[in-house]
Parts: sequence; C-alpha cells; structure tokens
Amino acid sequence: YDGKCVFCRIGRREEPGTALLPCQYEDLVCFRDIRPGAPHHYLVVPVEHMGNCKTLKAEHVPVVKRMMEVGKAVLQRNNFSDMSDVRMGFHWPPFCSISHLHLHVLAPASQLGFLSRLVYRINSYWFIT
Repeated sequence: YDGKCVFCRIGRREEPGTALLPCQYEDLVCFRDIRPGAPHHYLVVPVEHMGNCKTLKAEHVPVVKRMMEVGKAVLQRNNFSDMSDVRMGFHWPPFCSISHLHLHVLAPASQLGFLSRLVYRINSYWFIT
C-alpha cells in the first residue's frame, strides 16, 4: 500500500468522491475515468499496489485476464454489448500518469474523438492493448 498513490486509496475505499462499480473480484476495483475518452471509459485497478505494465511478469497473466473480464462485465452491465467495438489497454511508461497498474476500458472505440484516438492508439509506442 502506498498512501500517496490515488489508486491505492481508491482500492481501499479512502477516496469518497470515487464511486466504485460492482466488481466480481475482491482484489480488483472498477470505476469511471475522470477524463473519459469515450462514452464508456472505465479503469480496472488491482487493490494491491502494482507497478505499471512494464513491471508485469508471466505470473501476472491471471490478474490481467481478470481485469479484462471485469472490463467486459462492466460494459455489459451498462448495456454495451458490441465487444468488437471495445478498446482495452495500458499506457506504457513514461506515458502513464499514475504508476499503479490500471486497465483502460473504452467503448465504443468507433466513437473515440481525435485526441482520444491518439492517446489510446492501438499498440502504439505509448499504449499497448
């Protein structure tokens, strides 16, 4: 736990301004992005402090898969069902604003604005899917 990390505080429910969305795993939290790049823009974050995506190892594959499951489930609960029009990914350092692993879930990807298309560009130097 890092008390200076906003995502650690959100995961411990210490940020009253952040509404957590239902999540099927106790080790993950999900909430709306404060600067949405699409009509549906959620972040899925491990409760335990983890570094950014560059620090991921093979043993982290299950948690990343669960993060993606949570992303799909929150979209479906919010009446979004076209899973072919979804973008999920991580910002690659140094392009991540918070150094706590967080998965961006954006939909519909076809409605990303010009700037969001750049910021969340598939497999770019700064965003990996």
